[in-house]
Amino acid sequence: MTAANPGSRAPVSRKATVVRMSRALHQRAVVADAHNDLLIAVTARPPHRWAGYFRERWLPQLREGGVDLQVLPVFIDDRFRPEGALRETLRMIECAHTLAEGNADEVRLCLDGDDIDAALADGRIALVLALESAPGLDANVELLPTLHRLGVRIASLAHWGRTALADGSGEDATGSRLTEAGVLALREMERLGILFDVSHLGASGVAHVLELATRPVMATHSSARALLDHHRNLTDEQLRGIAATGGTVCVNFLGEFLATDPADRTVDRLADHIVHIADVIGVERVGLGPDFIKEVSADTTPPCCEDAEYARLVVPGLEGPRGLPLVTEALVRRGLPEADVEKILGGNVLELFRKELGRPN
Repeated sequence: MTAANPGSRAPVSRKATVVRMSRALHQRAVVADAHNDLLIAVTARPPHRWAGYFRERWLPQLREGGVDLQVLPVFIDDRFRPEGALRETLRMIECAHTLAEGNADEVRLCLDGDDIDAALADGRIALVLALESAPGLDANVELLPTLHRLGVRIASLAHWGRTALADGSGEDATGSRLTEAGVLALREMERLGILFDVSHLGASGVAHVLELATRPVMATHSSARALLDHHRNLTDEQLRGIAATGGTVCVNFLGEFLATDPADRTVDRLADHIVHIADVIGVERVGLGPDFIKEVSADTTPPCCEDAEYARLVVPGLEGPRGLPLVTEALVRRGLPEADVEKILGGNVLELFRKELGRPN
């Protein structure tokens, strides 16, 4: 038998060491996902199935991915707008409460940092409710305290297009800032202790928020425009502005925001965005906002009708929460200190939530 070339074993040994180190690091880190639309998938089932379906379909994925803190955005599909937007918002909020109550041994719906710490201490996943674009509000800012009472702790004012509060990044050509109602919404959110989310907000709207904000703001799922010039990504100037408020930028995993060529939409390219943002604003201001659209689509679309475009949008291996350890591995390969990786995986988001979530002005 011919002996193997010793030189050929070194890369394998190095890879095995990185995998082993990254797995151990991922297991002991607090992993926070700032954007997973799983409520869309769960509410597609009959209400009596909500708690059980979450336990069967989503809880195993979250556990395998090591998720400790999960933000649950309430996103309202176009078919509910405008007349049914508030009803569907309330229905999705009720779903979050139902799945939390039905899985109280595994998860806890959290209203502040103390709740999150208690959930983590018990080995439960901390859930935090968010509004994505808030179409259920329209211009009725007086409903924000109601939604706060129901558990909402993060909110954005726009998606791709125009709302009564602001314009999304798809309307950047208008140069629009927040509307009068949008300014009132920002002020009310700061008063209540609801974190303002600038992801999806148009460029002029982001600038307006950063002019007015007196409390930290965050981006729950946005990548770096310096690496890909897409209107959904944030410029270095915007990144610095968010960091200056004391906020956090959570990096989006969707391939179309990472690279133009589908072949370049890899975990390593995602790491490029994470490292770039950390270089611009400091590693203490970076988190993860995956936006696992493929898993949600698979849960809500019949096999006969699945959109092949989703396959091109998704980074291979990061179709759902199970893939999160790959991000840790990529960051370890970059040579980032373990303490920095822990901050990125969830430590920074946890610290922001401890300081700001639910804390009235």
